[in-house]
Amino acid sequence: MARFGESFRQRVLLTIDTEEEFDWNAPFTREQHGLEHVAAIPRFQALCEEIGAHPVYLVDWPIAGDAQAVEIIGDAVRRGTAEIGMQLHPWVNPPFEEALCPRNSFAGNLPHALEAEKLARLRDRIEAAFGQAPIIYRAGRYGVGPNTAGLLKANDIRIDSSVRSLFDYSHQGGPDFSRHPAAPYWIDEERALLELPLTSVYTGPLRTLGPQLHRAQRHIPHFFAAFSHSGLLERIALTPEGVNAEEALRGLDAALDAGLPLIVLSLHSPSLAPGHTPYVKSPQDVAELHDWMRRIYARLAARGVRSARMRDVLRAVDLG
Repeated sequence: MARFGESFRQRVLLTIDTEEEFDWNAPFTREQHGLEHVAAIPRFQALCEEIGAHPVYLVDWPIAGDAQAVEIIGDAVRRGTAEIGMQLHPWVNPPFEEALCPRNSFAGNLPHALEAEKLARLRDRIEAAFGQAPIIYRAGRYGVGPNTAGLLKANDIRIDSSVRSLFDYSHQGGPDFSRHPAAPYWIDEERALLELPLTSVYTGPLRTLGPQLHRAQRHIPHFFAAFSHSGLLERIALTPEGVNAEEALRGLDAALDAGLPLIVLSLHSPSLAPGHTPYVKSPQDVAELHDWMRRIYARLAARGVRSARMRDVLRAVDLG
């Protein structure tokens, strides 16, 4: 596990999967996507600056190639109110040598050389577009694999944030994080690559049985829902997508009470405008997402939790 210096205390990191719009329920395509929601990013960035959030925009190939997105996000980065990172969606990121299928949408399932080339091209495209190289990475669909860590270190990436703790994507051909911790940890013995998992927690009297009960769900549909509805066990991911503010506040308090040093919030940039994700279908949904952010950051402020920047994290973990 990673140790942080005493002055770090507890912090929060806001991560944005900054990506193209596509139909989440349709087969993967290389061309059928849009970037209309980019026009909504300035309003969200203004909200972040108002509430004291410091977003990390994890941009993928289409975003890094869009002049409007580069100008909007680049302006916030230049002003020091946001940071840049990278996110790999292999189905829209050249070279295109793999078949389009669910298994290959997890970059970690690709052959070593192909994952390496896609990642290197994305890193170079981001550096050219924004004038700085990214040091934090997230695999699209959380799809890390056995070669990913070595490739990240070869590209001077210091931080990975691909692990969605307590979630299992193995039934789709992806990784199983159901037993991964929510606290930051070192991926390698040399302590060159730091993992910052997305924050998810179990709450309720049966919280210690969460992984086992979720595994049972694979074989018995709706098995877990009965425990959730009864209040005996909830799995709460700290995201405004599919998690209302009251649930998120319960999860946030549980994570802080457990002493988690870093809270990692997440959302997808297409959710900043209506009609692009299953979670945000109307202007009212956008307003509720903004309200979620205000309420979460108000609670964080009340509990003395400050926003973190990449340099804060790396400096503190080096001192820990």
